[in-house]
Amino acid sequence: MIGAIELGLLYGVMALGVYLTFRVLKFPDLTVDGSFTTGAAVAAAMITAGQNPLLATLAGGGAGLIAGIVTGLLHTKGKIDGLLAGILTMIALWSVNLRIMGGANVPLLREGTLMTPLRDAQLLGRTWIGVLIFFAAVFVLKLIVDWFLSTDLGLAVQATGNNKQMIGSLGANTDRTTILTLALSNGLVGLCGALVAQYQGFSDISMGIGLILVGLASVILGQAVLGQRFIFLASLAVVVGAVLYRVIIFAALQVGLNPNDMKAITAALVVLALLLPRWGVLKRIPSWRDLRGGQVPAGAETKGA
Repeated sequence: MIGAIELGLLYGVMALGVYLTFRVLKFPDLTVDGSFTTGAAVAAAMITAGQNPLLATLAGGGAGLIAGIVTGLLHTKGKIDGLLAGILTMIALWSVNLRIMGGANVPLLREGTLMTPLRDAQLLGRTWIGVLIFFAAVFVLKLIVDWFLSTDLGLAVQATGNNKQMIGSLGANTDRTTILTLALSNGLVGLCGALVAQYQGFSDISMGIGLILVGLASVILGQAVLGQRFIFLASLAVVVGAVLYRVIIFAALQVGLNPNDMKAITAALVVLALLLPRWGVLKRIPSWRDLRGGQVPAGAETKGA
C-alpha cells in the first residue's frame, strides 16, 4: 500500500500536466504517451553516462517541454487539428526515444539516482516517511502551478481555454498561450517520467503507452471527489486522484485480478468518474467541505469532461 501511494504521488506530477491541457486549456493532447517516455529515456541515458541524477531529471523535464512545443507549433502555426498534432508528435517520439536509449530498455538498478539515498535509508515502500517526502515535493510543485495560473499570463491561459475567440478578439496572442501551456504540461509529464524511471529502476520504450488514460482518470476521479471550485482545490484534487487511482489498481491486484485487465479497469474508472457526478451519486456522499460545514452551491460541482 505504501509503495502504491508513493507511486501515485509521483504520477501526480503527470496529472498536474494533464490538468493544464485537459481542464485549463481544454486541449486534447495525446503527446503525453510519448513525452512521458522521453523524460524517462533522457534521464536514464544521462544517468548511465555518469551525469548528475538531478541534472538528468531536469533534462528529462526539458525534453518533455520541447515535445510540447512541437505539438503546439504543429497546431498553431501548421493549422493541424490538436488531436492529430498530438498523435503525430507521439508517434515520432517513439523513434526518438529508441534513439535516446539505444534500445528498448535501460536498467538503472546499479546506478546512483535521486531515489538511491532514500532506498539506502530503507525509506521507500516501507515507511510513511517516504510518503511524506514525496507529498512535500509534489505539493511544492502544485503550489508553483497554482501561482502560475494566478499570474497575468496564467489568467490569459485560462481565458484561452474558456473562450479562445473572445480572448483573441481582445488582442491576446492565443497561439503563444497555447504553445506555452502545452510546453509546461509536457514538461511536467517528462519530469514525471524521469522520476518514475528512477523509482522503478529502469526506463522502457513501452512505459508511456496508454498513460493519457491514466492522467485523465486521475484528473476526473480526483475532481469528482473533491470538486474544482478553486484552483488550489482543483490542482490538489488531481494529485489526490493520481493516488486514488494507484490505490484502486493496487487493491484490484490484491484481490487477484489479472494484470492484463488493468487497462480495462482504468477505462471503467474513467467512465464511472464521468457518469457518477451526472447521476448525482457523489452529491449524496458527504464531502470534506460538508464535514467542515460548508455549503455546495447547486450546479457548482463538475459536470464531467
